[in-house]
Amino acid sequence: MEIERINENTVKFYISYIDIEERGFDREEIWYNRERSEELFWEMMDEVHQEEEFTVEGPLWIQVQALEKGLEVLVTKAQLSRDGQKFELPIPSDKMKDIPVDEKIEELLDQHFNPRTYGPEEELLEDEPLEFLLAFKDFEDIIQLSLHPGLDGLNTSLFHFEGTYYLFAEFPEEQFEEDQIDDILSILLEYGLETQVTIHRIEEYGKEIISENVFAELRKHFS
Repeated sequence: MEIERINENTVKFYISYIDIEERGFDREEIWYNRERSEELFWEMMDEVHQEEEFTVEGPLWIQVQALEKGLEVLVTKAQLSRDGQKFELPIPSDKMKDIPVDEKIEELLDQHFNPRTYGPEEELLEDEPLEFLLAFKDFEDIIQLSLHPGLDGLNTSLFHFEGTYYLFAEFPEEQFEEDQIDDILSILLEYGLETQVTIHRIEEYGKEIISENVFAELRKHFS
């Protein structure tokens, strides 16, 4: 896969159909099987993150060009406008119009990979819960994390998938202020790593270890 960093918010990469097939995907799957296309996309984004340190934060804008021998994908991190309600692309619109897009696969990617991506004229839904998925290579790190006070108010579940433990955490809006969320996130990130894998993929293919109250359950057995 060929990767080109455009700027701090945008990266472009090209993947051939041969490369797609060598990764275990059928060419037809990326068009008609959303679960498999999502898996391929995040596999590519993991590689982009490792090579270019391109961290996904918030909604993405995805532009895809279907070429004769592969796919060219442009991924841009959306930016909040000053009122905090709308998203704006961090690249000039005159640059965007020069990028040819295959509407079919763009719609597939946008709807399935980024259900929370909004157009520049749409407002964010205020009642959406704040969710995070963290990866842990060592189970001991999760045990140590469970000993921190103040984490039991989170809605949590624990999974295992392909040699890695995944902690899903949801912040109930009525229980946490913004500064509290920042403090808790800093604690979580001391032990776990941000991941590009989606919770939908983990629920589909991973093994659920603890369905709820992860930290309390761990303390019962390992404190």
